[in-house]
Amino acid sequence: MKRSNPAAAEFRRRLRAGAPLVGTFIKLPGPHATEIIAGAGFDFGVIDCEHGPFDRASAGVAILAARANGMAAIVRVETAMPHHLGAALDEGASGLLVPHVRSTATARQVVEACRYRFARGFSNTTRAGHYGARALWEHVDETDDEVTIIAMIEDPEATEDIADIVAVDGIDGIFIGRADLAVAMNDRQPGAPGVADATNKVIAACRAAGKPVCLMVQDEHEARALHAAGVSVFIVGSDQGFMRAAAAGACARMRSTLASTSREPVELPQE
Repeated sequence: MKRSNPAAAEFRRRLRAGAPLVGTFIKLPGPHATEIIAGAGFDFGVIDCEHGPFDRASAGVAILAARANGMAAIVRVETAMPHHLGAALDEGASGLLVPHVRSTATARQVVEACRYRFARGFSNTTRAGHYGARALWEHVDETDDEVTIIAMIEDPEATEDIADIVAVDGIDGIFIGRADLAVAMNDRQPGAPGVADATNKVIAACRAAGKPVCLMVQDEHEARALHAAGVSVFIVGSDQGFMRAAAAGACARMRSTLASTSREPVELPQE
């Protein structure tokens, strides 16, 4: 039988190889935004169950839309609790973005809940298991090989334990939540020097351990500098952000055009 989730296996292979990958957040429930993002050519979409209005059913629809269009579906889960991790994986997620991995102990607990070879609860009757079509050990082995686990470093205490966190077997990559770090550190100075120092520390630890780094960026100019520094995975914008920017731009252009157009009398046709 062919792999249940070829996009997941390819995403993990490329991520671990350090290939440049580009994704965006998906905040809007339903299949349409995910289909559009996949069609635009993104390597992955992050289905945001932490800050977006998703429940398990709507997250499953978005995951299905990504899979149908050959895009890796990474779910940012609500918490690092095993039931949130397992539910997203059973729905067929290519991988997880796990918030608030504050310590080595948390990182190990996440891996245990996500990898069958450690302690993940087994079921092959889910979408991930082709609804029972994949045999027990086929499902166990292929799923552990396919699923990507990215730990979010967004708490100051995590940066102090970063060398040990990145060394945990089963953690595939690290996402640095710079906005969360800024708020947690109350780093209000221009350029957020405290956050910059923490970011550089995490990148250095990841490079030493051979683990890829993921960051959210404003644009391609910021991505270029970070790529040179060793970052390989980039999240830019979100579906609702793209829609808001496009809608605001279209509205502004229309208003500007109408305001600058002289209104000439128009002779209406007679009946």
